[in-house]
Amino acid sequence: MTKRLLIVWHSMTGGTRQMAEAAARGAGGEAGVTVRLLHAAAAGPEDVLAADAYIFATPENLAAMAGMAKDFFDRCYYPALGRIEGRPYAVMVCAGSDGTNAVRQIERIATGWRLRAVAPPIILCTRAQTPEAILAPKTIPAAELDRCAELGATLAAGLAMGIF
Repeated sequence: MTKRLLIVWHSMTGGTRQMAEAAARGAGGEAGVTVRLLHAAAAGPEDVLAADAYIFATPENLAAMAGMAKDFFDRCYYPALGRIEGRPYAVMVCAGSDGTNAVRQIERIATGWRLRAVAPPIILCTRAQTPEAILAPKTIPAAELDRCAELGATLAAGLAMGIF
């Protein structure tokens, strides 16, 4: 039976998109696992309900998850509530300096959904601190993208083996 990994992402400057794509590449090689990579605006409750595991990827904007990521959770939370308990998830955040509050917000939502965290969150700090640097397109270093690919591969392997 094929398992489904849903990766929901949002990005304004490309950093989080690169992270999500790397996770999808890492997961994509696992037999028996289908990977869906969806922008947060395109993902809906039916996608959440159809998935067996999740990676949520967002930038941290103004010490919070991005508004588009919040919109995804707002649209999906109640339709999925009580219907996805115990499913595994992981979080990736692209931040200028911290990222922990965005992780904390997603963890609280996942707690309400009764999801199960299966890996530590990946927080990638770009150190962008000026308006120009914050708004500039991002290029994520290969070593960091490797970490994201490993996260995707880990979730996919755990699904394929029935660990999660």
